Amino acid sequence: MSLRLLRTSLPSSRLWSSLRPQSVRSFRSTAQTYPPPPRRPVSTLFLATGAALTATVAFTYSQSPLHADAPPDDKDGRSPRQPTPLSSLIRSYVVYTVCSIPGLVDLSPTVLSTCLSIPVLKHVTEAIVRVTFFDQFVGGDTAHETLPVLKDLRAENKGCLFAYSVEVDEAEAGGGSKAGERQPVHKRIVQEMIRCIDVAADFEDGYSKDKGRRTWVAIKLTALLPNASSLLALSKHIIDTRPELPVPIAFPGKPRSTDLDVLHKPQTATTLTQQDLDDLKELHDDLIRICTRAQERGVKVIIDAEHSWYQPAIDAFGLALMRKFNKMPIARDAPAIQPLVYVTFQAYLRRNKNYLLESFADAKADGYALGVKLVRGAYHPYETKSHETRNSAKSRSLSISPDELPPVWPTKPETDACYNECIQIILDEVAKDLSIAPPKGSSSSFFRIFGGKTPQETPKAKAKSPAVGVLFGSHNWDSVRLILDSLVEKRLANVVGIAENDAVIEVGNEVAERVTMAQLYGMCDTLTNYIVDRTRSSSPMVLKYVPYGALIEVLPYLSRRAIENKSVLGGGGARAERKAAAAGIKARVFGDL
Repeated sequence: MSLRLLRTSLPSSRLWSSLRPQSVRSFRSTAQTYPPPPRRPVSTLFLATGAALTATVAFTYSQSPLHADAPPDDKDGRSPRQPTPLSSLIRSYVVYTVCSIPGLVDLSPTVLSTCLSIPVLKHVTEAIVRVTFFDQFVGGDTAHETLPVLKDLRAENKGCLFAYSVEVDEAEAGGGSKAGERQPVHKRIVQEMIRCIDVAADFEDGYSKDKGRRTWVAIKLTALLPNASSLLALSKHIIDTRPELPVPIAFPGKPRSTDLDVLHKPQTATTLTQQDLDDLKELHDDLIRICTRAQERGVKVIIDAEHSWYQPAIDAFGLALMRKFNKMPIARDAPAIQPLVYVTFQAYLRRNKNYLLESFADAKADGYALGVKLVRGAYHPYETKSHETRNSAKSRSLSISPDELPPVWPTKPETDACYNECIQIILDEVAKDLSIAPPKGSSSSFFRIFGGKTPQETPKAKAKSPAVGVLFGSHNWDSVRLILDSLVEKRLANVVGIAENDAVIEVGNEVAERVTMAQLYGMCDTLTNYIVDRTRSSSPMVLKYVPYGALIEVLPYLSRRAIENKSVLGGGGARAERKAAAAGIKARVFGDL
């Protein structure tokens, strides 16, 4: 059968678009650049805020039962996905209405700080934030209080990337502690990280003792120090002293195994103070404690990326942890969960492709499993502005890049292209790790839809400890479709059916141990559900990044997250979420389920 005849026999053009190779599928981007947010009059911002908050209070404290919250009848013998409660839909509508105003997002830290400084208004503000942004984007006040969220997610075949999202206030910290506290803030966060690992492990023990454990823990290094300036100082030292590569990699470069030698072999020519060295040694010891507990309990640890001026130091710690905890087991039956430690690769950094290729080469040469969290990146406006003003006497720029060009791609299409190219590189490495030869053609998946057989059926993967693992963090529909399609094209998954004109794929245990996807909690649920509906596997193929922490402590996180994710919420993202919530409200109220 010719490819043209096969295409015309498919149920819809959408299915064809979903399955054909990326090389012949046009790539569409919703935004061609990273435009600055439009400015709005302050009066307009506060009017919009007041209207949204009034609506929130009205629906939150209404105690009238809503018949629309009742779940639909079970269909086709399977437990259906529970419908979103009407109150949650209204909350989402209010939250994303506010997020649709970029100027208000920019002002959110100032607005919150002002409101919280007024005694009477403080409690009202906290109550409003709790029933809106906190409940939308945060799982709970404590790890244990977040367990109902984890259970609800697992019931929908979704995992969790747990994150204690309390951040150190550098103005308060400085190596000390808050009034009345015996323990420094950053040490309390370290202890909470370990507690979080135990909660995640206890939860997973109820599902699986070894494979398929889908509650992971994310850590942010700047929160584990009394002052983030120590990371900046280490980054400067690394950039100034590490040896050059035969082929240079754009800033922030590539970590070396010698980057942390300064912590154990003090050098005279260094910009690091003794306090920096003491704090960084303590950070190293704390990271070893965290990862040791994670190894004992079988919980994967993800090291989040941050601004580029911290990244050389973060990369150095990440490499050291992978070399220690991701070492490939010698015994075939070794119980280690691999890779245990994942580091974050940001596609908006110009270095990303070359850094990724070099990282795979280093992992193979040194015998450790490479854990990759691939994201686009959330600090683009800060990176470009800091680079542009780094030589200005009036600027407070933290940029330490020696490169003439900024660390990040100037346009979004370049970031998108880099992300999608890295998808192919990573999945090729997954196929090599499983000894799956590249396909001779790209049409075998089409025949399986109709029950046919071809000589290129997906081979059974060899059971062995993974040498590579990837978490694709993406809110981009094109990239998610590319990942799912590429799993089939690279013979890592089989097409087993069709759901709403898209191919449903079956992913074996060995591939599922190596490939996972993720979106932020409270965002892009439609995309998350799409992944769940398109995949069949023994363990969830998608995670939700679920932060937790006491309300007053996570307010800095909520403000920062809103600003960082304007690239997600902008370009129609927030409007799309708001429209989806409005459609859900209409369907629930008028019974159009």
